Order: sequence, then C-alpha cells, then structure tokens
Amino acid sequence: MNDIRKQTGREWAAKQLNASDLSMEPASADASFRRYFRVADPSRPQHKLILMDSPPEQEPLNAFINAAQRLADAGIHVPEMIAVNQEQGFALLSDMGTEPYHHILNDQNADSLFGDAIAALIKMQTYADSSGLPEYDAALLLSELQLFPDWFLSEHWNVEPTEAELDDWEMICMTLMRWALDQPQVFCHRDFMPRNLMRTEPNPGVLDFQDAVTGPISYDPVCLFRDAFLSWPSARVDQWLEDYRQQARSAGLPVPESADVWRRSCDMIGIQRHLKVLGIFARIRYRDGKPQYLEDAPRFFDYLHTAIARNPEMHLLDRLIQQWRQRSAAVGGSLTS
Repeated sequence: MNDIRKQTGREWAAKQLNASDLSMEPASADASFRRYFRVADPSRPQHKLILMDSPPEQEPLNAFINAAQRLADAGIHVPEMIAVNQEQGFALLSDMGTEPYHHILNDQNADSLFGDAIAALIKMQTYADSSGLPEYDAALLLSELQLFPDWFLSEHWNVEPTEAELDDWEMICMTLMRWALDQPQVFCHRDFMPRNLMRTEPNPGVLDFQDAVTGPISYDPVCLFRDAFLSWPSARVDQWLEDYRQQARSAGLPVPESADVWRRSCDMIGIQRHLKVLGIFARIRYRDGKPQYLEDAPRFFDYLHTAIARNPEMHLLDRLIQQWRQRSAAVGGSLTS
C-alpha cells in the first residue's frame, strides 16, 4: 500500500466515472490492509463515492462481494457496488455518509440508535442466507483464542506460559468453545459494532461485513454492546441484550427462553471475543506497526473482569491473568491493561 497504488486506484475510479480527474481524501482508518477514500468528480463535487483499496494478495474482494449480496438480498442497508475490479482489488461504493455510530452515540440517543441496530441485526439473522459461508467451528474458535498467548502474552507482556498454565488455558478454551458451538448458528457479521454502523436513511448502514460466517447467535449482539471503542454500564448492556433476546424470540429466532442462560451465553462468547481482540490488537501493533489499538486493552480487561466475576467456571482464567500480569511486571513487559 503506497502512493503508486493510491494513484492507480484514482485513475481506475476516474475511468469508471468518465472523469478526467477525481478529488480524493481519506474516508476512514482500518485495522486491516484495506483503505477507503472519498472521491468525487470536480465537475460534480456533491456526488461523492467511496473508493475501496483492498490489495488482492492480502484482502481479496470475493468475500466482500459475496456478503454484500447476501445482506442486500435480506434487506440490510449496505453500500451499493458501483464498479469492481477484483484483479486489482478496487471497488467503487456508494457513500454512506460521515456519521459512524461510535462518533455520535451518547446517553441521550443510545436507546434509539441501538434500537435501530437491533432491528437490523434481527432482520440479518432471520433473512440473510448463511449457506456456504465458512463455519465458526472449533478450529476457527481455537485459532482466534490462540492469538492471546501468541501475541498479547508473548509480544506485549513478554510472558511464556508454563506447561501447567497451558493445561489450564486449554481447559478454558474448551469451555468457551463448547458454549459457542452449543448455540444456534446463524448469519454472523462477526464485527457488528458501532464503528461499522452508519447513521443513514434507512438506519443503520452496515459496513465491514467481509468476514461473515455461520456462527453463534449471541456473537453479533455482544459485538454491538461490548464494543472495542465505547463502554457502557454493565447493567445497561445487560438490559439491551435482554431487549434483543425478547425481540429476537418474537421474530422466531432460536434464542434461549431463559434470560439467565442468555446472559451466560453472551458472557462466554464475550470472553472468547475479548481474548481474541486483545491478541489482534497486539498483533496489529507488533506486526503491522499500528500501536493505537492497544490503547483500548484496559476496556477489554474490564469486560473480562465483569464476565469472569459472575461465571464461576471462568475463575481459573482470572487466576491465570493475574499470574501472567505479575510475571510481566517482573520482567518489564508492557502492562497496558
């Protein structure tokens, strides 16, 4: 990803739009190798589109195109694809505006915005075709969990787990995987969080869906409310998740009849995701040179603390984290937590 690729994308987009040149400005940052630019023909400056630069050797467009079609068919508001060049890794998309949820959410509008998001999520889980998508199976769940010891522990905390700790870690992973695999499996966006939702008409616009899988029904609701960049009081999150459960049940989705089982399902899938995200953020810092994401590590340890405290089978995880944190402090690891 360099200026040559940016210029190639500008020239390709200009050709698609029959324009001699395009204005071009960054539209958003991304943790992946993708980049997004807002482009416009200077003769029609109000007609803006999004140029997605998705290097094919790292982020091929096939999954994006596939998921976009499934979601559009289900009535979900996703960007319209104006033009696509899969070989080069460029796409021209309709512009969904400049108001991502994580920039505009506050105490006053959260119930309304999240209400729209819940409605879209239920529609997605009810109507989006998940046949043929990758499955959130044991191998994928375990590979994601392994990001935590491989990157956060090893690279960020400079900790090497002992054999006994690895045995305990394996037991924790098996418990989390069982909770995930025992849930009903539906179309799973896998990153249905405020950063990927835009305030639009109809609301919301949904972005960043290329990693969609067939996965646990609680996964996307947890992404929505236990977010990487925004935190809400635990009691309010529990109420939103319960609101989702009741509405989903009324819509015929296979959520648990028991509110307590649902809460525990959300806690367990949340723990899996929080550990994965901590590993991903460490990998982004040490492999990709993007250190800012790890600034949100304390938020995820807070989420873990809340979930562990009310699920006794996870107390072993709390003990491991305490042991690793103490060792990291002793060897001079980076205690971002």
